[in-house]
Amino acid sequence: MSTTLISLMVALHALSAAIWVGGMFFAYVAMRPAAAALLAVPERTTLWQDSFARFFPWVWGIIIVLLATGFWLIFGLYGGMGNVGGHVHWMLLLGLIMMAIYAHIFFAPYRRMRQAIAAQDWPEAGRRLGQIRIFIGINLVIGLVTIVLGTGGRYW
Repeated sequence: MSTTLISLMVALHALSAAIWVGGMFFAYVAMRPAAAALLAVPERTTLWQDSFARFFPWVWGIIIVLLATGFWLIFGLYGGMGNVGGHVHWMLLLGLIMMAIYAHIFFAPYRRMRQAIAAQDWPEAGRRLGQIRIFIGINLVIGLVTIVLGTGGRYW
């Protein structure tokens, strides 16, 4: 098997994880506190709606890349789940949980936040943004653990 192809798959996998988790880190640690300190609910929820509208399509693409490259590495390079370490099993499980949480964010509170903003129901928009914040915080922690497992798990 080509070392160039293997390197490409690993690089795409790592870059995808870095973009997704890095985006959540920025949103949670930098943008959220700044927006909460400076903006009233109508402006804050609208800012988040516009930011999510730009970031969420990237996340859908990242999910496809993570699954494609991860399964290619597991089954194409290593010959299946029985031939990879426990850290890969955990990384896959946590990644699938993250994807499910993201799908929930997208199809439930984000959709409801957009509807509330359209109706100018600012308390409801703020409530939905608060729900999204909680789920992003959970996904951020899971994502950081997953990166640790992916980068150092084989040595434990």
